Amino acid sequence: MASEMEVDAVVPGDSTMKKMASSNVLVVGMKGLGIEIAKNVALAGVKSVTIYDPSPVEIADLGTQVRLFLPSPPSRGRQPRLRRSHQFFLREADIGQPRASVTAPRLAELNSYVPVRVLEGSGEITPVLVKDFQVVVLTNTTIAKQVEINEFSRANGIYFIAADVRGLFGSVFNDFGKDFACVDATGENPQSGIIAHIEESEDAVVTCLDETRHGLEDGDFVTFSEVKGMEGINGQEPRKISVKGPYTFSIGSTVGLGTYKTGGLFTQTKMPKILHFNSLKENLAAPEFFISDFAKWDRPVTLHAGFQALSAFYEKAGHLPRPRNASDAATLISLAKEIHTGEDALDEKVLEALAFQATGDLSPMVAVIGGFVAQEVLKACSAKFHPMQQVMYFDSLESLPAEAPSEADVQPKGSRYDGQIAVFGAAYQAKLAAVRQFLVGSGAIGCEMLKNWSMMGLATGAEGSIIVTDLDTIEKSNLNRQFLFRAKDVGKFKAESAAAAVAEMNPDLSGKITSLQERVGPESERTFGDEFFAKIDGVTNALDNVAARQYMDRRCVFYQKPLLESGTLGTKANTQVVIPFLTESYSSSQDPPEKSIPSCTVKNFPNAIEHTIQWAREAFDALFVNPPTTVNLYLSQPNFVETTLKSSGQHHEQLKQIEKFLVKARPTSFAECIQWARLQYENDYSNEIQQLLFNLPKDQVNSNGTPFWSGPKRAPDALKFNVDDPLDFAYIVAAANLHAFNYGLKGERDPAVFRKVLESTTVPEFQPKSGVKIQVNENEPVANNDEDEDIESIVASLPAPSTLAGFRLQPVDFEKDDDSNHHIDFITAASNLRARNYGITEADRHKTKLIAGKIIPAIATTTALAVGLVCLELYKIIDGKNKLEDYKNGFVNLALPFFGFSEPIAAAKNKYNDKEWTLWDRFEISGNPTLGEIVEWFQTEHKLELQMVSQGVSMLWSSFMPPKKANERMAKPITELVAEVSKKALEPWQKSLLVEVMADDESGEDVEVPYLLIRLP
Repeated sequence: MASEMEVDAVVPGDSTMKKMASSNVLVVGMKGLGIEIAKNVALAGVKSVTIYDPSPVEIADLGTQVRLFLPSPPSRGRQPRLRRSHQFFLREADIGQPRASVTAPRLAELNSYVPVRVLEGSGEITPVLVKDFQVVVLTNTTIAKQVEINEFSRANGIYFIAADVRGLFGSVFNDFGKDFACVDATGENPQSGIIAHIEESEDAVVTCLDETRHGLEDGDFVTFSEVKGMEGINGQEPRKISVKGPYTFSIGSTVGLGTYKTGGLFTQTKMPKILHFNSLKENLAAPEFFISDFAKWDRPVTLHAGFQALSAFYEKAGHLPRPRNASDAATLISLAKEIHTGEDALDEKVLEALAFQATGDLSPMVAVIGGFVAQEVLKACSAKFHPMQQVMYFDSLESLPAEAPSEADVQPKGSRYDGQIAVFGAAYQAKLAAVRQFLVGSGAIGCEMLKNWSMMGLATGAEGSIIVTDLDTIEKSNLNRQFLFRAKDVGKFKAESAAAAVAEMNPDLSGKITSLQERVGPESERTFGDEFFAKIDGVTNALDNVAARQYMDRRCVFYQKPLLESGTLGTKANTQVVIPFLTESYSSSQDPPEKSIPSCTVKNFPNAIEHTIQWAREAFDALFVNPPTTVNLYLSQPNFVETTLKSSGQHHEQLKQIEKFLVKARPTSFAECIQWARLQYENDYSNEIQQLLFNLPKDQVNSNGTPFWSGPKRAPDALKFNVDDPLDFAYIVAAANLHAFNYGLKGERDPAVFRKVLESTTVPEFQPKSGVKIQVNENEPVANNDEDEDIESIVASLPAPSTLAGFRLQPVDFEKDDDSNHHIDFITAASNLRARNYGITEADRHKTKLIAGKIIPAIATTTALAVGLVCLELYKIIDGKNKLEDYKNGFVNLALPFFGFSEPIAAAKNKYNDKEWTLWDRFEISGNPTLGEIVEWFQTEHKLELQMVSQGVSMLWSSFMPPKKANERMAKPITELVAEVSKKALEPWQKSLLVEVMADDESGEDVEVPYLLIRLP
């Protein structure tokens, strides 16, 4: 369940990081939304984060109650009404201290590279206070104050964002100036491809190889390289293209650039996009809406007037509309109608809901808006990704309980959950406190989930409980995206540390959270079995791999429990809700498989850096993981050789590995490891290339007369080792140290040691061999050139395991996040040397690490937003909503930005006889029936004629089984029969059996039916 990203930010490149590292950000207002934004921005890595909120912490803040608006009390002597806020950094000892001052040190703990400062001042924020910042974010301020600061910011080149959350409603406004240059609107990797032909004409058409589509769009820009014949086009300024087809595009005139002969690559170039923003004052009159939910495309007009009316209401009354107060709601509706100047009618029901919820403060809404706004801050800082233009309103009214709370039920109770009670009511809060939820994973998503649950008061009641499991321990690289962890937690279990952190955040959770260090899977079903699932209400996944997600999905279907699923990929996030008897399951639909690189491309014909990195990653295993593992099996398993020889496939390779690592090349000193690395270099980057060119010379032609080395096949060149070349030297250092690790020898980094050994190392001259097979395309079998070797002589040369009692090699366990272990160093050097062989542009260590570690960027902004969406669905599950239209699956891409919501897909219906069923249905029998009784039960109760009965991988009975054997089995109790056939006794903790059956219906047709669940006595 480990997260897969070691750097948190906007999925940045070097130039992006430099821009961010020079940006000073001011966040005004340290209630829930402000602190959420500041938290996410600090984790991202800007130059500094400054916060402003001079008001003192009150005891009510712990609940978490803060001032409604930051301005000083309005006229008429009235004090602004207080309300709850989800500020998760405040503690009891902070009472009486300035809110920003006590928050800043805790924010600073999140990222030691980002200074967190407090802006000194008192009362309202003023223009003079914001003049030194590149980005200003206002939260919890009146619209009049927003307009004042926006006008100053706009005049002084300061990027401005205003945001607010009111119950289940949120608003965001962006103003990045008159001419904002967005350097990369999507963040997607540039397209590139191999060229088959370029016309010489006034509007030349470029034809790409028909292996892959070019993926370009009209208006994109491309550059060219490695084109032969038409060399004049190489290195030109980017050309604007027009798409002609999936494999062709036009680029304008190529006249005078030469006649195309062969080869060439095109690469998409991201061109700056100039965006124009209007001021807040202009947008109040003529808003440019960003639609956050296309099912509510008409709602922004109502909410635009509604949020202005809220501010006007506050200015007049000194407080926001009271929870579910009809009079205040009527006043707000009237104000909204006065403000609204458009022709579209306002939705009074929505305005009433906004008034009813105005004093509400919900952690999930704070997470959604806070994650979104923080990403907008990063866009302002870096100019990477397309900013939102310009006004966004977001709501989740569907999360309200089906039975609306009364006005009395939403009144403040003096509780830390009053902000939530103002929206949902005290009765619903009691339901929330009694929930028993299972969280699988406590990485980035898991930490955010626990934080939100803590603020919501989930499971804080007498009957409530949270169980969180994660077998991983905290690594240093986790600290900048899993915000519950600190440096002191490194090495501790994630689940344990996360549980302790949120219990400190909300003492009501003390004793309510159980942390486990168990992997979810068949091996842990003793822990997570019938009794466990009977005691929980639902499951929330916070996993990073599909296999574990699918397993938990199957368990939720089996136990008929709701499942909340989410995942992130850089700026992209998706959420899915799985409801028993209503929706399909997570596993009902799957993403297409990842596109794999053909083995022949990796081994012999790479044309991109991804290919050489894949080759280097495989070489890492082939040199430092697989051989030591095989040697250890030989030394520890009796009859290993005999078993290996009987098995097909890899026995030549395995036995040769043992011979090489135990007999021929077993080092006894680090100097011998250096010599081994030097010979490995020669084999991989010189000898193998010479052999390839011996088989397939550079002038080789295909049967149709075309050059073999053309298109995607780049002719390689052998490398000559140079001890003064930093890349050659880096390879030797990494390879020698890893080889020494395998044998338990002490490593070395002193260059003088390496130079001395390398100077005295003799490298045999290589002569290419005839008869060596080369895999030319994916349809040919992988070449095995060891078939003629004398296996008997290899086996005879191996030392008897008894002569090496206690001796073992140490396989390397690949770890991308330890910069001192030589793992990424080796893969970077090996990949770039391979790239040099084939004339491919080399990659730096960071890019190599991302690709080799198959790292999925996990960034705080996306994580926060995804978790917020999940918790908004959790509200619905707790309320017991039972219609598809009540729920929403979500897809978000913060880079574009884009929000997409849809109803979950209904569970597919099947039918036998006249009975409909879905994946959520099953047959059930209690007791320990015989097989004969089961067959008869299906016949009499369901008019189904069984043809086969199986359990797991064991076939218990079939209609074509010999009569004698079938009759014997018919008389046996099901538990006895399962144990006999599977040759494995049932575990004492096992309280049920899942049996699958094949059956014919009344008409004798084969039909698909649910499985049978037998509840054992």
